[in-house]
Amino acid sequence: MSGGEQKPERYYVGVDVGTGSVRAALVDQSGVLLAFADQPIKKWEPQFNYHEQSSEDIWAACCVVTKKVVQGIDLNQIRGLGFDATCSLVILDKRFCPLPVNHEEDSHRNVIMWLDHRAVSQVNRINETKHSVLQYVGGVMSVEMQAPKLLWLKENLREICWDKAGHFFDLPDFLSWKATGVTARSLCSLVCKWTYSAERGWDDSFWKMIGLEDIVADNYRKIGNQVLPPGASLGNGLTPEAARDLGLLPGIAVAASLIDAHAGGLGVIGADVKGHGLVCEGQPVTSRLAVICGTSSCHMGISKDPIFVPGVWGPYFSAMVPGFWLNEGGQSVTGKLIDHMVEGHAAFPELQVKATARCQSVYAYLNSHLDLIKKAQPVGFLTVDLHVWPDFHGNRSPLADLTLKGMVTGLKLSQDLDDLAILYLATVQAIALGTRFIIEAMEAAGHSISTLFLCGGLSKNPLFVQMHADITGMPVVLSQEVESVLVGAAILGACASGDFASVQHRQLKDSKKYKDK
Repeated sequence: MSGGEQKPERYYVGVDVGTGSVRAALVDQSGVLLAFADQPIKKWEPQFNYHEQSSEDIWAACCVVTKKVVQGIDLNQIRGLGFDATCSLVILDKRFCPLPVNHEEDSHRNVIMWLDHRAVSQVNRINETKHSVLQYVGGVMSVEMQAPKLLWLKENLREICWDKAGHFFDLPDFLSWKATGVTARSLCSLVCKWTYSAERGWDDSFWKMIGLEDIVADNYRKIGNQVLPPGASLGNGLTPEAARDLGLLPGIAVAASLIDAHAGGLGVIGADVKGHGLVCEGQPVTSRLAVICGTSSCHMGISKDPIFVPGVWGPYFSAMVPGFWLNEGGQSVTGKLIDHMVEGHAAFPELQVKATARCQSVYAYLNSHLDLIKKAQPVGFLTVDLHVWPDFHGNRSPLADLTLKGMVTGLKLSQDLDDLAILYLATVQAIALGTRFIIEAMEAAGHSISTLFLCGGLSKNPLFVQMHADITGMPVVLSQEVESVLVGAAILGACASGDFASVQHRQLKDSKKYKDK
């Protein structure tokens, strides 16, 4: 190769499966997002607190968006593919065909979504065992984890689902299997949602104690007995069939996956912030809290030694950043709660009309309307008489109480646009106060947090970001690259390709301009 000849650019594809859509990005070696596409996915709610999806529908959407982002690219330059997804539960039979998770026996609906709360009775019984594995989920297992959902399937759909099941996948692991034919599971999914220990493996006594002794059979084949760290290369890469589906070449490296929030955490928590005059420059990565905020919010803090925080999930070893322990706080509904409060208000139709006339989103309009009505006072003081308790879907952290309900106090008889704007503000403030509540619990247990790194859909809302800065009293850092979750997924693909020695190496390449809120 002559001195002036440059190596061809190398690209990586990240695919992110969220609650309502699948998104994909083409990312270069410097972490720059070059192309983006998204596609909605179907959701079913057959009854209250039952939420279902279709793995076939999700895979089809993955194929649509991946084909879009690689249009016009020399496919030989695409080196790796990484997936992240919500921690929903996918059920397949022994031939890898979908099985129904519903009494209607609709096998197309074979996914119990992460926010599904059908397994309340089951999780209560699991928590009554006080088994030692529960100390690694904050002392109390969440109804959103996989063990209670498995127990619900055994007790409620034994003949049509449980007895026929051959494979129970976390959604991120389903996607990597679909791409490679390899049934290996990601350490991230199994540690965070299935009670697996990175150091000790599965605990037979737990599964037997809760009545799922059949899971232990055949060396845990149904839920995973080959476990790989996120970013590890799977099998021989992309299968010919999956390559045709996705519009890529066979053999491209495919990475062991991450849960979506953990991909966002990976995308921001290790970022190089030198040269931007930020207060966090020079401080350890363990002083950062990554807040991934979309339909729900997850609060990711890492530590060199295990820290047990009551009501906060973890500590999980190497579940997000290799070699570090992860604690994961969370709020079950944040973006979904804001939508619920705003769309259910009597003034919402008027808001829609006015926002459309200005070619704005309803939230951009509400933010400008709040600026208009605040007069001389800071905007936060508009809610001096109106307060929201945000646990409309229970409290994930730090109270770990799924029975809690939401509350609004300070309502009056008027229902105009001003009232809607102030209710919206009070809801955003309540979510930020929930974040402060989680930080206080983590710090009381031994974390030392000084800076928030926000990513996800809600981080694009300046009011949401400002309220988090005001209420926590901490600086908030935002990446110039707003799609941190997709960058995190692409980091996995880059790691699997062998172009980067480790996930951490790839993270540092992702330094972009950061700003302090």
